[in-house]
Amino acid sequence: MREEIHPAYGPVVFRDRAANHAFLTRSTLVAGGSGKTIEWEDGNTYPVVDVEISNVSHPFYTGTARVMDTAGRVERFERRFGRRGGERGDRPGDRRGER
Repeated sequence: MREEIHPAYGPVVFRDRAANHAFLTRSTLVAGGSGKTIEWEDGNTYPVVDVEISNVSHPFYTGTARVMDTAGRVERFERRFGRRGGERGDRPGDRRGER
């Protein structure tokens, strides 16, 4: 490898603040770190990067996905912007209403 063109690569602790979970890995975020450090289980001090979500707190991985109320969203949209052209299928030339 050529010298001085690659970012620094070293151990970093990523901490998921939502789930209170942390894991040690290697990353190039060491060079652009915020200066925060944490003492890890092995007694060494490593730079820490706080993340909003990880595999521990992500709804896809945990199975706690929220069900969206799409009917409520449609009603809110119609209240805000109103219906245009009335109900479906009542306009002249609307093929769906001819069935």
